[in-house]
Parts: sequence; C-alpha cells; structure tokens
Amino acid sequence: MKRLKEEYPDVMTMDGYDDAIIGVVERIGLEVVCYDLDKVIEILMKQGMDEDDAWEWYQFNMVGSWVGEKTPVFLQRFV
Repeated sequence: MKRLKEEYPDVMTMDGYDDAIIGVVERIGLEVVCYDLDKVIEILMKQGMDEDDAWEWYQFNMVGSWVGEKTPVFLQRFV
C-alpha cells in the first residue's frame, strides 16, 4: 500500500480492502485502483455476510456506486 500511495498519490481506495488491491489500471490517461473481485467477496464474508449478501452488497454499494472519475474498478478472474 505504501508503494501505491507513493507512485499514485491521487488514486482512490476503499477502506478495509487493501488486501484485495491487485494493481492500477489506466484509462485515457487516468489511473484507478483495481481490486480482485473474489478477494473483495472474501473480505465481505469475513465481516459476517453470507455469500449471497456479500454479492448483493458488492453489486449495490461498490460496483453500483460512481464517486467520480477515480472510482476504483474490479477484476473478475476467469483463470
């Protein structure tokens, strides 16, 4: 996380999800933090949600929220 903030001081991160950060992606010259979707769901479940509730929380409160052009993105791995 220290390296992330040093190299990309203006990126937006989500509190409590540092372990799910997998990198930074660029889009049209703008850098945004990328989270591993599976790890995000795992973190939500560790907080006491069952899997269905974790997915619902993610869909509504994370991927369903636009907080500006630096809104983080989520990667769903297929491998």
